[in-house]
Amino acid sequence: MKLLRIALPLLLSSITLMASAQGRGPLRIGVFSGATGDTAEVAAQEARKQGLEVRIVEFSDWTTPNAALDAGDLDANYFQHQAFLDNAIKQRGYKLKSIDVGVLSTFGLFSTKVKRVEDLKEGARLGIHNDASNQARALRLLEKNGLLKLRPGVGNWATIDDVVENPKKLKFVEIEGTQLVRSLGDIDIAVLSPFTLVAAGKPELANNALLYSRGDDVYYAGQFVVRSNEPVDPRFTQFVKIYHESPAVRQAIHKAFANNDKLYSLPWLAK
Repeated sequence: MKLLRIALPLLLSSITLMASAQGRGPLRIGVFSGATGDTAEVAAQEARKQGLEVRIVEFSDWTTPNAALDAGDLDANYFQHQAFLDNAIKQRGYKLKSIDVGVLSTFGLFSTKVKRVEDLKEGARLGIHNDASNQARALRLLEKNGLLKLRPGVGNWATIDDVVENPKKLKFVEIEGTQLVRSLGDIDIAVLSPFTLVAAGKPELANNALLYSRGDDVYYAGQFVVRSNEPVDPRFTQFVKIYHESPAVRQAIHKAFANNDKLYSLPWLAK
């Protein structure tokens, strides 16, 4: 079953009306295209075998899934890490919360022009997320690997304005996260998640980062999110359990990360 691609809230409203006309309707879960969408659809297929009807609603941006969930056009979403959710709540006042954890993708420094960090030339153009949470994660990765130094105490909310030492004189190019892969040809290096490269048909590049995060930043693991001002739908709890336990989902996750378990981890296994 193909993923349902929806971009406009108006179309989401029509889905809501259709679901209402049929009674309770299927469980509607918003995802972003790529690894989360593909693996969530596999979980939905497994759920249907257990009598749980699930509709996966795929988005091409990182803003609408939270807006749609907060407005009641979705029952849940699965596309963001906790840092992104915290920032969205802070900025927009959403009444949302995470109820469980999903996949943790590593972050990496990638380039189609440079083979080693040591080969980076002074003044290299570095593509970096323009959203606060992912920009901070990228900067902290660069700091851990000695490429820059941040102002003390900025923690998970560092921005490029907090860079106090930049020995390579890197030139930061802020780019929307969904566009970073497409921008690789126009910049020298970029920090992003390897699954976006796999989804873009670049698995070899995903497996050959100049450096990777070390898998200890669970704050950036994907989250299963619902509205915080309503009881948690037990159907979604069942869906999350299927996602965590299904061998078919586990296989889909591995495939989404170029069959390389060094590119991701499953934090729920450590609980």
